[in-house]
Amino acid sequence: MSPATIFQIHLVLGYVPWLLCFGAYIWPRLKSMDPIEAQRAIATLHGFRFFGLVFLIPGVVGPNLPADFATFAAYGDFATGVLAMLALLTVRMRPLFWLFVVAFNIAGAVDIVVDYYHGNQTGLPALAGELGAMYAIPIIYVPLLMITHVAALYLLLRPLLSKQRRTMLQMQSRRQT
Repeated sequence: MSPATIFQIHLVLGYVPWLLCFGAYIWPRLKSMDPIEAQRAIATLHGFRFFGLVFLIPGVVGPNLPADFATFAAYGDFATGVLAMLALLTVRMRPLFWLFVVAFNIAGAVDIVVDYYHGNQTGLPALAGELGAMYAIPIIYVPLLMITHVAALYLLLRPLLSKQRRTMLQMQSRRQT
């Protein structure tokens, strides 16, 4: 099997154990938490995304890691981590907190999607060994990050979705009577 195939299998399978763990242990807890506390928990995890700057350190990653990929991934992670930390720092200033929660989740999810796309465009799967010690980031850490972005965005939209669902049920009951 080629390194590119193994890397792509790893990318896909990295989601499986996290989805199973998330569904069994994390999601039930997040759904039952106060919305602010749930978003704080997610922001705490994403606050460590400053670590993505490691893609720019020679010797940690190989010299043939596509520079375009490394630079965009590093700074996208860094920006997301800073926004998550700002959310945590502004938790007592609710409007600002919610602004940073939305910002880090949108920026972070977009960063991951663009990194997947950009990685494929720059031939990263064939050069996966150039990730060096950071190989674990896209395989182990990124799936959890993406799953928690989806969860955070769902939790943000849940009140709107509930209101919309109630409105639709009311309209259906009026039609039936």
